[in-house]
Amino acid sequence: MALTNFPLHFFAKCTYLGTFTPQNLNLVPTIDQFTGIKFNIYSNDHVPPHIHAVYGEHEALLEIRRKTVYAGFLPPKQLERAMEWLSANEKGALSIFYQLNPRLKK
Repeated sequence: MALTNFPLHFFAKCTYLGTFTPQNLNLVPTIDQFTGIKFNIYSNDHVPPHIHAVYGEHEALLEIRRKTVYAGFLPPKQLERAMEWLSANEKGALSIFYQLNPRLKK
């Protein structure tokens, strides 16, 4: 599944009781799932642009442009699949990262 031309609200499905402000708006939308791996992108995050790949109790931060593990761990088979997903969805993942983190865009 390629991630292109999806509106941000498609990914940001959350329930919050209160007023949204830049200080308390910390969304963690799951942008996709692939072979049991969830791909999340946090709002109010940090550089380098990355996604959180979560499989069971394991989590790895994957740098989007370089397609490398920035931090964390995934079992080898799931890491291979996560990198496969990232290769196919790099442009969409980068776009969503910057939609959720506009202050980081250069």
